[in-house]
Amino acid sequence: MTERPRPNESRARVVALAVTGSVAAYKAVEVARLLIKSGHRVLPLMTASATRFVGPVTLSGICGEPVATDMWDPAYPGELHVAIADRADVLAIVPATADALARLAQGRADDLVTATALCARGPVLVAPAMHPRMWSHPATQANVAALVSQGRVRLAGPVVGPVASGDVGMGRMAEPVEIARAVEELASGVGDLSGKRVVVTAGPTYEPIDPVRFLGNRSSGKMGFALAARARARGADVLLIAGPVALPTPAGVERRDVETAEQMRAALADALGPDLRGADAVVMAAAVADFRPASASATKIKKDAASAAPAIDLARNPDLIAEIAARRAGEAPALVAFALETGDDAAVLAYARKKLEQKRVDLVVANAAHESLGHGDNRVALVDAAGASPFVAASKEALADRILDRLVARPA
Repeated sequence: MTERPRPNESRARVVALAVTGSVAAYKAVEVARLLIKSGHRVLPLMTASATRFVGPVTLSGICGEPVATDMWDPAYPGELHVAIADRADVLAIVPATADALARLAQGRADDLVTATALCARGPVLVAPAMHPRMWSHPATQANVAALVSQGRVRLAGPVVGPVASGDVGMGRMAEPVEIARAVEELASGVGDLSGKRVVVTAGPTYEPIDPVRFLGNRSSGKMGFALAARARARGADVLLIAGPVALPTPAGVERRDVETAEQMRAALADALGPDLRGADAVVMAAAVADFRPASASATKIKKDAASAAPAIDLARNPDLIAEIAARRAGEAPALVAFALETGDDAAVLAYARKKLEQKRVDLVVANAAHESLGHGDNRVALVDAAGASPFVAASKEALADRILDRLVARPA
């Protein structure tokens, strides 16, 4: 896969920088400075609550532009949100509060920032910042999932770290340099996965015992769906092969639903073709069951108080990614496996290194089961032939971009 252009090689763009009411608002000034240093024009806008945390004069001084705060400002004739949206190549909301995320997900347009987002003609980047309990609340997670599934919003962060209250957890805003880098990638106008075909698997498999019972696992599919959404947003043609999950299909992504490991195997074979030329990369985020009942009953197994519980003989399921790796004649397609394991960091990394070698894949995403299954965020390390990265905790959307970054940097 080809390496992406460096941000400073991208053509100068117009970035609308929207600031909402978080203690982290002061960091938006540094984001503006970094973008201007790279040659971009920055149009600043703020919510009323944001002005309580950072002065409009400060932001205006850095940007060299007047700060827009009111949709009805008489100094700006016409529809201000339309005018800003027309001029901006990218809208960056830095920081984005829980309230801002909720209103964006609902399509609200009750202030200048949300109205501009609803009218944006280009991509929108949001940098969430809030207390960890606010970030982990199911309502916030549902709002984030809704935004990502729409296909136009990219997340930068949040990350694990101390927040204003002194508590530590997932919710701290990403650092300005990371946010500026993400904005510049969007501003470049060409996705770094453009022209690539990426196949992603997601979710669990259900292996039938009888018509009403099955063997399964706790995978929610969120990581795989985040990978599919981010790959599509970065320009890839994406096929998502999904086990039984209740998640919306990311915008622009082709989806095939399966239930068992054998069905997923067949879907992969159909997608890749006999010569494996059907994809440039395969990301196996699905939690495929290692075993299945050797035979499934055609009728419901009855409970009989007079007899012991029935024994279930198990058969081994095929190792899907190992099968694909064994068929590779060269380095294509790139193969990414997941190592979901119990134990401490050392045990998880040891398992991932073993999986990298035994399955002959290019990258293994190592994560612990208790930090992954069912969560909106995750903590992972990336393991390849060169070694292992440190464990990083972030939203699954942000981690998806880290995984795809590693794929893009892989030699063609």
